[in-house]
Amino acid sequence: MRVYAVGDIHGRDDLLGQLLPQIEEDNRSRGPSRTLIVFLGDLIDRGPASAGVIERLRLYAPEAIEPHFILGNHEEVLLRLLDGDSVLVRDWLRFGGAECAASYGLDPVALGRMTSREAAARIREAIPAEHSRFLAGFDDTLRIGDYLFVHAGIRPGLPLASQAQSDLRWIRGPFLDCEHDHGFVVVHGHTITEEVDQRSNRIGIDTGAYASGKLTALGLEGTDQWLIQS
Repeated sequence: MRVYAVGDIHGRDDLLGQLLPQIEEDNRSRGPSRTLIVFLGDLIDRGPASAGVIERLRLYAPEAIEPHFILGNHEEVLLRLLDGDSVLVRDWLRFGGAECAASYGLDPVALGRMTSREAAARIREAIPAEHSRFLAGFDDTLRIGDYLFVHAGIRPGLPLASQAQSDLRWIRGPFLDCEHDHGFVVVHGHTITEEVDQRSNRIGIDTGAYASGKLTALGLEGTDQWLIQS
């Protein structure tokens, strides 16, 4: 089995459009295999083209590669907002949602002047149902062999079945600072590093695409590991 994991895209559809053909060509060059591509969450917010990223990946059906999607904290907040939790509107706009809203043709400044309930209603009207259904179908984790794919990380010392969703999508310090063997190598995004953060028990591949212009994919097969970057 061959796996490609893609770090946080954050609305950079331009970089995603460059990276996917690179992954597909790399996969062809390595010969036949069952191949998966795992998107580690935070497809949206901060960058300019969240709507474009979702539409591209919603329809993405590459030859001989199976796409899998992990839910990030940014998708969680948007889904909660779309589900009626309008109190989240202000925070969402402040932490990258303004750019996401603009990608759906909304004016973030105008949204900021509305009541939270009014703004949430406008956002729900603007985001197509097929986009929200796509996001709602994402997984929390994916375990493949010696690797666990997750957005943020895990709570050290807890079995995988006992992990809280909030940790899988939001955790930082306790996970990032842990040097213990988890029983698998955790491949994650969520925490930005200038270069890929490779440790004995985890590999962080969020290279801050929305600001750095560098979107990273990690390739895995057997004991081999390699990087592809836009």
